[in-house]
Amino acid sequence: MRRAVCPGSFDPITNGHLDIIGRASKLYDVVHVAVMINQSKKGLFTVDERIELIREVTAGFGNVEVESFHGLLVDFCKQREIPAIVKGLRAVSDFDYELQMAQMNNGLSGVETLFVPTNPTYSFLSSSLVKEVATWGGDVSHLLPPTVHDALTKRLGER
Repeated sequence: MRRAVCPGSFDPITNGHLDIIGRASKLYDVVHVAVMINQSKKGLFTVDERIELIREVTAGFGNVEVESFHGLLVDFCKQREIPAIVKGLRAVSDFDYELQMAQMNNGLSGVETLFVPTNPTYSFLSSSLVKEVATWGGDVSHLLPPTVHDALTKRLGER
């Protein structure tokens, strides 16, 4: 069985993330979406909320499993016998950082990293940017799955 992981904080998941996960789901039998727990950072959504949103918007793929992790991604991979990490690249600046991470991960555990160029439609997109624009009333509905946009609008309205 071919397995890979798509890691990230996904706070919130965007159409760019979904594009990478969807493309990975066509290449692998099982794609694990690993939602990173960073206790030093307070997210807009809790980890459990992110997991639920991701499960909802990836259900149509049929081969995506979503769970959280903390610590080293290579340990997550070893525990689940996942030989590959799939990462989307938006720009050269992403490559610089991600190449270092890929080499470190491979050196630590032999896990391979596959880079997928992002769809040009989403080349500028990040969760941070979406949250910032939405906070100031900008329309981000075309950048998020409808369920996620609804959750974001509701959460920002609570603030």
